[in-house]
Amino acid sequence: MTAAKQEPTGGARLLIDLGPLIVFFAVNYLAPVPPVTKIFVATGAFMVAMVAAMLFSAIKYRHISPLLWFSGVMVVVLGGLTIWLHNETFIKLKPTIYYLLVSGLLGFGLWTGKPLLKMVLGAAYPGLTDEGWAKLTRNWALFFLFMAALNEAVWRNSSTDFWIGFKLWGAIPLTFLFAALNVPMLMKHGLTREEAADVSEPAPVE
Repeated sequence: MTAAKQEPTGGARLLIDLGPLIVFFAVNYLAPVPPVTKIFVATGAFMVAMVAAMLFSAIKYRHISPLLWFSGVMVVVLGGLTIWLHNETFIKLKPTIYYLLVSGLLGFGLWTGKPLLKMVLGAAYPGLTDEGWAKLTRNWALFFLFMAALNEAVWRNSSTDFWIGFKLWGAIPLTFLFAALNVPMLMKHGLTREEAADVSEPAPVE
C-alpha cells in the first residue's frame, strides 16, 4: 500500500523553502573566488541545494508541492543558463518570472472561481471559509505582482551585491510580514489559532 503524502510544517517547511536561498547567500559572500565569479558559484550551489530540498521533501514527505516543483525547475533552467552563458541576468530575472507566473495563476484561479491556494494548502487550514480562501488568493496575487515589479526595479538599478542583499534583507522579511498581516483577516473567516500559528508564506520565497 502506498504511504499517504504528508505536508511539511514548521521548521521543516522553512528548511525546504529557505534552505536553498540561505546556501545561495552564504556561498556568494563566503566563496574564496574572485568577486566577479561569486554570483556564478553561488548560482551553482543554489541549483544543487534546490534539488536537495526537493529530494528531501520527496523522501521524507512522499510529496513535492507544485510550487516547489515550479521553483525548482526554474532554478535549474535559469541557473543553468546563467552559468552556461556566463550572464547573471538570467538568475536575476528568475524571481520576476516566478512572481508574475504565480500571480497570474492565482488571479486566473480566482477569476474562474477556483482559488488555487485552497487546492495547494486546503489540508493545512481546513477551517478557512471559501470567502477567506478567495481573499487570501487575491491578496497574494497582488503581493506577488508587486514583488515582481520591485525585483525588476532593484536589479535593473543597482549592483549585483545590492540585489542579493535585497533578496535577503528585503524580499524575505516583506514576505513574512505580508503573511502575518493576513492572519487577522483569516481568523475572521474560520482560521483557528492553532492554524494561524503555522501560517507562513504560501510559496518558496524567491
